[in-house]
Amino acid sequence: MNTTRRTFRTTPARRHEHETGVILAQFGVSLLGGVTLFLAVLLALSLGYRALYAGRIFPGVSVAGVSVAGMRTDEAAITLSTRLGYPYSGKIVFRDGDKTWLTTPAQLGLNLDSSASAQAAFEVGRNNNLFSNINQQFNAANIGINLSPISRLDQRIAQTYLQNLAQAIDQPVREASLMVVPRQDGGGGLEVSAAPGQIGRVLNVDATLVLLGAQFQAFRDGEVRLVIQEQAPQSPDVTRQVEQARALLTAPFALTLPDAQAGDPGPWLIAPEELAPMLRLEKSPAETGAGLQLGLDPAQIAPQLREISRQVNRHAENARFTFNDASGQIEPIQASKVGRALNLDTTLEAMQNAIAQGQASAALQLTLTQPQVSDTASGAELGVVQNIGAYTSYFRGSSAARMNNIATAAARFDGLLVAPGETFSMGQALGDISLDSGFSEALIIYGGRTIKGVGGGVCQVSTTLFRAVFFAGFPIPQRYAHAYRVSYYEQTAAGIDPNLAGLDATVYFPLVDFQFTNDTPYWLLMETSYNAKNQSLTWSLYSTSDGRSVQWQTTGLQNVTPAPPPDIQFNADAGEGVFHQVDWPADGADITVERTVMKGDKIYFKDKYVTNYQPWRAVCEYGPGVDDPQKIAKRKNLCWVKQ
Repeated sequence: MNTTRRTFRTTPARRHEHETGVILAQFGVSLLGGVTLFLAVLLALSLGYRALYAGRIFPGVSVAGVSVAGMRTDEAAITLSTRLGYPYSGKIVFRDGDKTWLTTPAQLGLNLDSSASAQAAFEVGRNNNLFSNINQQFNAANIGINLSPISRLDQRIAQTYLQNLAQAIDQPVREASLMVVPRQDGGGGLEVSAAPGQIGRVLNVDATLVLLGAQFQAFRDGEVRLVIQEQAPQSPDVTRQVEQARALLTAPFALTLPDAQAGDPGPWLIAPEELAPMLRLEKSPAETGAGLQLGLDPAQIAPQLREISRQVNRHAENARFTFNDASGQIEPIQASKVGRALNLDTTLEAMQNAIAQGQASAALQLTLTQPQVSDTASGAELGVVQNIGAYTSYFRGSSAARMNNIATAAARFDGLLVAPGETFSMGQALGDISLDSGFSEALIIYGGRTIKGVGGGVCQVSTTLFRAVFFAGFPIPQRYAHAYRVSYYEQTAAGIDPNLAGLDATVYFPLVDFQFTNDTPYWLLMETSYNAKNQSLTWSLYSTSDGRSVQWQTTGLQNVTPAPPPDIQFNADAGEGVFHQVDWPADGADITVERTVMKGDKIYFKDKYVTNYQPWRAVCEYGPGVDDPQKIAKRKNLCWVKQ
């Protein structure tokens, strides 16, 4: 077997590179060894230094200028608490102009933490970084290291102190205000001037606390700036507003009703003496940028506006009509009225705008409501095309006062319209019953007695309406009978009909009302006709017949209870020598009336009216100077009780 030998020889270039690498490797090893040796020496020195001062603070370390070098932490803590008395002996000054407040840091809640401060001094040169430790140890030994003390600030104490200061510093911004007083020169009228405004000032406690904390970091006496925020009045010069007020107070301020018609209330005048205390300076709208303007105090003008609203406000009223039987058409007898309500907010705004511009008048601001039926409505439009029912009641023997009240009350319903589906309230439509509204004093039933009162006889009207709608077949959701039988309500054209007992209705609004419902799709027109000669009242109904008819029956008088014996009573107010009868006897009885309303040959609805009349005694009264009332009663055949 042949063996081939190959010989490789190193060239000069490769030999040179090899020698250089060896030299660098040797240098690296030497350098690493040197660095390692150096670090070892430093570590040894540092550990030796720490061992020398084991458990003690290194030389050159102080806290707030108090040396604690070579001390254990407990010794340092005692030294610091003894030597650093700043929290109690230090001085902190607050200043506001010529006012100053001097206090100590401790009173502001600052406390020195001597243990934590001593521990911080001990940790100088003792951390996990070798070079940092050596550097701190070297600096402390050669130039010294002075640490800030560690303290604790109780923010609540400092905040309370500053809040107490705020009570002496804070003041609200005050705008200029008007002063109005009677003129002192004897010429009458009012003098207007302005009280100057006041800059508002508020101590910013939080911002001041930040500055106080910075002062405490320095651990030395000093003045801490109070952070005070100021707000200037909006209008330092109110000369123009004062002149406006002077001009306004030379004459009354007028409130007017827009589009006033004859008979409407107003205008309303506010005298200068009344207007003066209402005036004030107030902030102008932001978009004007005008600062302050002349205005009114809403709380002071509101009572007058509410009183005006009682005079102005009214419900919308439909036109009133009469039915012409000859033509079959309705004819207006009273124009419709637009409802109106005073808008207090917008009226006040209008007054404010007028005052701000120096104007001495403003128009009331109204919310209008249109009536449902105007004067031009026709019967065909409303469905009022024929008579669908009527009833006539009689009141023979009534006094002149009672007859006046019947006529006055009946007139309030003449020509009224009841809307389809509406439940008509007689009490609401009747309105005010007083001497001022045309009523007289006559006998009424009140508190278990028949007494004299305003409006006696109105129940003749309510009873007539009750019977008209009863026999016309309308639903009646609310009806109250009288306490006892009243002879007027059983009168007919021919005489007395006891079968009418139990078909009466009383009204004493708002406690007692009579109501019926127009349950048809047509309007219902009501007409009242008062006949003084016949002493009768007729209530007629006009609409469109839907074919309903009425069947009714009565039980008549049942469980009749005789009237109690008459009573004769003394009344000091009856008048000297007066003897008269004030109540009349009536037997008590129970009556049930049933009604069936038909539409064609089918029952539409049924209802029932139960009346319980009380037995009623006759009562006579006599005044001073009547010696033998029984004798007079016998002679006059009034309230006489047989002995």
